[in-house]
Amino acid sequence: MAHAVVHWEIGGPDSESLRTFYEGLFGWKTETVDESYALVQPDEGPEGGIMRTTGAMPPYVTVYVQVEDLERALDRVCELGGARNVPPTEIGEGMSFALFTDPAGNSVGLLARSG
Repeated sequence: MAHAVVHWEIGGPDSESLRTFYEGLFGWKTETVDESYALVQPDEGPEGGIMRTTGAMPPYVTVYVQVEDLERALDRVCELGGARNVPPTEIGEGMSFALFTDPAGNSVGLLARSG
């Protein structure tokens, strides 16, 4: 499938309680990345993450769609009535993300892998 959902995130101010909740509810296994992020690898489907939000950032759930070019995708978002939220940002070797808001106000992520 072109532009597949390749990652998802659930965020809130108490990420440890979220981890405990989702591990208990769905049996998900989590792996700590750092004090604010844990990877989730369900038995089926794309991997995800549980993130600790800080400051005024509200709790959220979002999906990430894979694209080849973040800037081009964000330009298209704006042409279609959406808005940029987070510019392309490198998050690891060969991977970058960006966030946008669709016309209804939903926050959606984009992931691009290089190389």
